[in-house]
Amino acid sequence: MAVTLGSELELPCGAVLPNRLAKAAMTEGLATPDGRPTPELERLYGIWADGGSGMLLSGNIIVDADHLERPGNVVIDREPDADMQARLARWAQAATRQGNHFWAQISHGGRQTQKVVNPHPKSSSDVALALPGGQFGKPTPLTTAEIADLVARWAIAARACKDAGFTGVQVHGAHGYLVSQFLSPRVNRRTDEYGGSLENRARFLLDIVAAVRAAVGPGFPVSVKLNSADFQKGGFDFSDSLKVVRWLEAASVDLIEISGGTYEQPKLLGVAGQEAEDEQVVAPSTAAREAYFVDFAKAMQAEVSVPLMVTGGFRSRAAMEQALTSGAADVIGLGRPLCVDTDAPARLLEGAEQLARYEDDLDLVPEWLGFLKRFQMVKAISGFAGIYWFYQQLWMLGHDGRVDRDFPVFKAFRLVDARGKRIMKERAAAL
Repeated sequence: MAVTLGSELELPCGAVLPNRLAKAAMTEGLATPDGRPTPELERLYGIWADGGSGMLLSGNIIVDADHLERPGNVVIDREPDADMQARLARWAQAATRQGNHFWAQISHGGRQTQKVVNPHPKSSSDVALALPGGQFGKPTPLTTAEIADLVARWAIAARACKDAGFTGVQVHGAHGYLVSQFLSPRVNRRTDEYGGSLENRARFLLDIVAAVRAAVGPGFPVSVKLNSADFQKGGFDFSDSLKVVRWLEAASVDLIEISGGTYEQPKLLGVAGQEAEDEQVVAPSTAAREAYFVDFAKAMQAEVSVPLMVTGGFRSRAAMEQALTSGAADVIGLGRPLCVDTDAPARLLEGAEQLARYEDDLDLVPEWLGFLKRFQMVKAISGFAGIYWFYQQLWMLGHDGRVDRDFPVFKAFRLVDARGKRIMKERAAAL
């Protein structure tokens, strides 16, 4: 039988996704300053649940309050108290109210934690981010005891989410966050059992997966988000990724989301990186289509049978169906379109052919000043300003249940930045 967007997907653990469309993980920034879920998160995810996705992925749920991905992250870094567990339960209830899945993406910022959160973040090694602006401090290598503690925290967070009514979890091993830092030979300079060979560099991830599986049991979906490549010379490459996928399949992972890039080379977000990309040995057809990572997933699918989710760039029904029917993807992840058109999955399931590309009109630099984009810093800031526009849409959805397609990009940039600083001041005062 032909696979369509509306087809069910049975995962290896036995759980069934009602269709092949997933709301991809996007950072929300809507938690309390101390990392607790809020009514705004409930409202936002209830809207997304009504939008038709078979599965919703949360934004980063952090296992260490000192290593936020951004101010306003949800944090589960210990056994939750009664208030935290009740908040998680209300969030999960809203996010599953149409019978869809809701999975918790569990993460740790590592060296990609801003100085305003932690001037001395922990990482695999002491390799600092090669980014201008001084927003990130030089990291300190984790000790083996600290690594073991973090593995236990992933398991605690996964169990707390399951108990609250989430229907699955995802270990974030991509985009340059802590697990990705261990996987990368460019960042991981360790000489102990967590460094050197790929087997050692993947040990942290596989330890986390084993601990999470033990915490949630065999019938609960456990997934991993993994870079197809870091797109940096000397970084985690496609051959590494393919080997890790094989190990994850053997470790009883139910779904692997294929992505790519880091803060230094933010491939997924379409933002200019700080250096030339490393060349990858993979078919060149992805650029001719619209989905960034389809060819990487297709090459992986030839080697493994674990279901794969592909996120990044999908806008047309034709490209989504091609990815499914060609065997490149089992689940299609949608991100930025759902920041504005929250019912896009339902419309696709009803036959819509195309989703809007709002990012094409979100340029901070006016056309008459286009020459400034010759400067890498200006180009990067302009790209991130567009991302902040989507953050602002999520804020409005969470607070007011509405979006504003005409919201000024520069105003969004200022508001989101100021909001983050305010949250950090409130957090510091509370501590």
